[in-house]
Amino acid sequence: MTTRAQSGDDQGEPGLDAIMSERRRLINLAYRLLGSLADAEDVVQETYTRWYAMSVPEQRAIESPGGWLVTVASRICLNLLGSARARRETYVGEWLPEPLPEPTDWTTGRSAAEGSDPADRVTLDESVTMAFLVVLDAMTPAERVAFVLHDVFGYRFGEVAEIVGRTPAACRQLASSARRRLRTARTPAVRGAGQAGIVRRFRTAWEAKDIDALIGLLDPAAVATADGGGLAATHLYPIVGGERIAHAYAEIARLWNGRTAFRECAVNGLPGLVAWQDGTLVTVFAFEIAGDRIRRIWAVRNPEKLRPWRTG
Repeated sequence: MTTRAQSGDDQGEPGLDAIMSERRRLINLAYRLLGSLADAEDVVQETYTRWYAMSVPEQRAIESPGGWLVTVASRICLNLLGSARARRETYVGEWLPEPLPEPTDWTTGRSAAEGSDPADRVTLDESVTMAFLVVLDAMTPAERVAFVLHDVFGYRFGEVAEIVGRTPAACRQLASSARRRLRTARTPAVRGAGQAGIVRRFRTAWEAKDIDALIGLLDPAAVATADGGGLAATHLYPIVGGERIAHAYAEIARLWNGRTAFRECAVNGLPGLVAWQDGTLVTVFAFEIAGDRIRRIWAVRNPEKLRPWRTG
């Protein structure tokens, strides 16, 4: 696969800097495809392992090293997505994407102030919001790869076809189907201070166990989903309805009995909450807000998905 000219690859033998400069793009791609930073890091590591397993003449024969790396990483992701559906059958409860903190070096857990490498970070935009990633997860592996490569990263359908193993026309249809899914699921977004203010009022009402205030902040058809992965106590099935969520969350606050401290922070680039108990981060909350009400709550409690938050 030959990438677009903007990748800036040279014709000669690529040096270490030229190859490693692709790391950020690969991490960004793999995270969007898999919804897991840990898996994305494994994919990038495997991709570089395959590159350096080749002889120098074999490397020199590759017209676009950057394109080769993207192709290999995408195919590894495609294989992982195919097997993920089988793994999900044994997953305890609901599966949610791994939430991303901001700003942090998500590979090492060091803050930006500690001199972390920007190449190790996932670029935050609409395509990594929790709402976006949840819809991506409902797509078929081929839809997801075709859409992310074409619509998010700007690859031509001919290039996408080489990765997915289908015709360009078929890839165009896959991306079109993915766009329809997103349009159906998408709600008018509330950004910036507006969303932060709603999250702040939700936090205040929750801490006060004020059920009426919680109901007023929740859409009547709101859905709350939690991911404990069998490793942390949580509700196994989504809670549907603003009133039911308000009562359930008030009960959670009662059970936590003042042992929990909340902090407002960015989650995948949008205002969210984190909960601490006895000095340990235990839950990350992401929100989807339509108008002036919360439509979706995603609570990630699986400790394996909270590694970047606990090491940052």
